[in-house]
Amino acid sequence: MRRRRAFWFWVFVGPFAAGLALFTYVPLVWSVGLSFFDAHNTVTPTDFVGLDNYRAMLRDSAFTGSLRTFLVFTAFIVPVTFALSLALALMVNRVRRAQAFFRSVFFLPAACSYVVAALIWKMSLFNGVRFGLANTVLGWFGTDPVAWLSTTRPPWYWLVIVTVRLWLQAGFYMILFLAGLQRIDPVLYEAAAVDGARPGWTVLRHITLPQLRATSVAVVLLLVINAFQAFDEFYNLLSDARGYPPYARPPLVYLYYTALGQGQNLGLGSAGAVILALIIAIVTVGQARWLGLGRSAADG
Repeated sequence: MRRRRAFWFWVFVGPFAAGLALFTYVPLVWSVGLSFFDAHNTVTPTDFVGLDNYRAMLRDSAFTGSLRTFLVFTAFIVPVTFALSLALALMVNRVRRAQAFFRSVFFLPAACSYVVAALIWKMSLFNGVRFGLANTVLGWFGTDPVAWLSTTRPPWYWLVIVTVRLWLQAGFYMILFLAGLQRIDPVLYEAAAVDGARPGWTVLRHITLPQLRATSVAVVLLLVINAFQAFDEFYNLLSDARGYPPYARPPLVYLYYTALGQGQNLGLGSAGAVILALIIAIVTVGQARWLGLGRSAADG
């Protein structure tokens, strides 16, 4: 019986484990190895350069500038998405009729491709010539059309990037918050009402938010990781036949052009990817410790 269970376990799990190792872990290990070699136009280099690729990336103003830009982007998009997702979850949780409908409507954008959403934002909503919904609305008030994706002063392109990301991911995190809200014992709210607590900010602050500690920590960590891994919407919104502009360049876009662009320097690209992965790991672990990951509401 044990052998039969082990056999069927590997029948079902084996293909997925093999695919995970082949397409995830092997490329990761290979990328780390490439970062120590001079790998121009090859994935099997022989010229070992040690830490030279890492020094070159850390001295590259374009790479460090992309990291600083996205530290600012992360500091903005994370709290905004957190607040919007929590507000949507609180509203949907209070709905007594058609809750499944509203939950599905808000979650539906999460199933949309980032590429498709970026093209819709670029071609239909924020078209920078004379068409597009945004410029049409501005025209009703007698305002000239705005080149949303090419205007750097003020940087209107951030409005396009932030709105498409909010539309795409707010519904997903709303579902996480909604699951956390539905796990809160109603007795806590009844006891608070008996003690004279008014529904609203007092109950939210002293009951709802403490009970959502674990969910909130998970949401923040996922938001930070996703912000540093941003690629699809930026690339499809800002790139054109001339290439990618020098502004609003995320680290992954910069590494894409470094490793697969004209120079095809896979060693530098791999070193930058390792640096980015280490930054994400350090920020994630630091946030987890600061936010008290693993602590219960009673401990906090």
